[in-house]
Amino acid sequence: MSPEQPPRVVAIFGPTGVGKTAVAVALAPHLERPIAISADALQVYEGLGTLTGAASAEEQALLEHRLIGYVPVTEEYSAGAYAKRAHAEIDEALAQGRTPIVVGGTGLYLRAALTGLDLRPPVPPEVRERIEREMRRRGPDAMHAELAETDRVRVAPADRKRITRLLELAEVGAQGPEGDQLWTADTRHPTVLFGLTMERDALDRRIDTRMTEIFAAAREKVERAEAAGASRTARSAVGYEDLLKGDLDALKRRARKLARRQLTWMRKLAAVQLVDMTEKDPAEGARAIAG
Repeated sequence: MSPEQPPRVVAIFGPTGVGKTAVAVALAPHLERPIAISADALQVYEGLGTLTGAASAEEQALLEHRLIGYVPVTEEYSAGAYAKRAHAEIDEALAQGRTPIVVGGTGLYLRAALTGLDLRPPVPPEVRERIEREMRRRGPDAMHAELAETDRVRVAPADRKRITRLLELAEVGAQGPEGDQLWTADTRHPTVLFGLTMERDALDRRIDTRMTEIFAAAREKVERAEAAGASRTARSAVGYEDLLKGDLDALKRRARKLARRQLTWMRKLAAVQLVDMTEKDPAEGARAIAG
């Protein structure tokens, strides 16, 4: 970060297991009255913090965190609702002379927090349920063929989530987002974006260790969420179903697959400054960011 023109907002993105929260905590002493704002689609849920890797109580004692665990697990939640809360939190922090650190691994939520992203309208539940039933019955290849030509070109036939979303939007007469770029220079406030990366084997080892810890610590919490009637969006947390089934190997595979997608997204971000965390501790990563 340039001392001559320090940014008003710092953003940290990266794959699961790379150590984003630890780096944000280590970065805090380098900044003016820092406050962390989560940009994670599932850390918003109360009771799922262990599964989603939300900042621990010890980490929150070192660096105040916002937008963690504030949504009941029984409620559905959207990027649009999150954007309103994130904008309010960032604006309030800046008005108080604080430095927001927007940190997370959900690309859409990162952009929703930092830009005036034109988010699409919520889809009626009955439309979503019908299309999801069709997806389960027919499979992604058949559903992919129903997309508009421009969407078929840019969406992989195996990408169930994006195919479903685009078909939902088409059903209600809304267009999907243009292009695949997650980032834009047109942020609401001057922002510098850092992307944490790590060599693949090292990251896989970290993920496997972390998922083993999560499996032991979060299973009971996920079972309680399920018994309470967890919402569709809460149940989409990576590893939720694997914990219910007691399948640690599946949990590890799913987390590694998520990390691959996050790294792919990160490489598309314009102006991202990469910080290689291979064989680095959080303090070294923080110093690389602070300059």
